[in-house]
Amino acid sequence: MQNLIRRDSKPWQLQVWVSFGIALVLCAIGLAYLPGQDLDRAFMFMGYLFCLSTAFVLSKFVRDGEAAQQGGSARRVPDTPLFRLVVWGGFGLAMALTAWGLLRMDVNSTYKVFLGVSWLYLITTALTLAKMLRDRQEADLAEAEWRGRRDARGHAGVAAE
Repeated sequence: MQNLIRRDSKPWQLQVWVSFGIALVLCAIGLAYLPGQDLDRAFMFMGYLFCLSTAFVLSKFVRDGEAAQQGGSARRVPDTPLFRLVVWGGFGLAMALTAWGLLRMDVNSTYKVFLGVSWLYLITTALTLAKMLRDRQEADLAEAEWRGRRDARGHAGVAAE
């Protein structure tokens, strides 16, 4: 029996990491050269960080909910409605507050567009990165389980002889 565990290709993994790195660099450049007050820069940095962390939490939440519905884990209990509200509300609040901060800043509209596009690029690459990392973890677990079963069959065959 052949091992049929699907894995992302190395070029795809490289593309995801490079895209995430580019998004981080673009956001950092945008914040470093942000004209105006230091308070605006600090607010946007916290907004980017809040959005980034909530994007990873949201990605994990959605994936865990999908696994619980499919019965992937016997011990996995679906999340409570309150936790669902916290996760989606936190992500929505992070995105809304960051957008509000960006729109209320008194800077050139071209600069606002640069900050906005780099911020949205950061969020989409973070969600893609989280999915790729989770896919890798699930493939590693499936492969470990497959090897364990294969080894158990091998030991059972040796013990029977």
